[in-house]
Amino acid sequence: MARINLLPWRENLRKKKQRDFGIAALTMVAIVGLGCAAVHFYIEGQIEFQNQRNAYLKKEIAAMDKKIREIKDLEKTKARLIARMNVIQQLQGSRPQIVHLFDEVVNTIPEGAYLTKLEQRGRKLTLTGLAQSNARISSYMRNIDKSDWIDKPVLQVISNEGKGAEGLAKFTLDAVEIAPKEQKEGGDQ
Repeated sequence: MARINLLPWRENLRKKKQRDFGIAALTMVAIVGLGCAAVHFYIEGQIEFQNQRNAYLKKEIAAMDKKIREIKDLEKTKARLIARMNVIQQLQGSRPQIVHLFDEVVNTIPEGAYLTKLEQRGRKLTLTGLAQSNARISSYMRNIDKSDWIDKPVLQVISNEGKGAEGLAKFTLDAVEIAPKEQKEGGDQ
């Protein structure tokens, strides 16, 4: 029988398997490294993309904040203008009231009485004058009650100290200036 030595063949096969295993291991390490690098660069790209989006959003938010401030400033300006317009409209509406007030003061005062002082603070009127008798003052107060422009007469003072040659009584009364529509609204309630 012939002797065949199979050891070098087995040795060569083992070396080849070890070399193939080393190459496969290096290939796998390289593939895993490339995979990790690819995942790393992908995640870095996503982070950069999100940072760009965040920067864009911050820029847009700053622009919107600026517009909101401008809108608030415009609303403040609008409110001031509306307030001015309302004051002007009130002044325009109340312009003829002083004329009506003086006309009503003249129409309500009875014979034998006259005013020496008329004072107005807001809508409150203080009327000071002289009358021949207390009945004239009462008549004056009734006339004020019937008036469309003056209301709520309240007698403050009657003094007969100066009753001498003139025989006049000094009086002071308070009243309130009203507009006819206010009186109607007040009467309806």
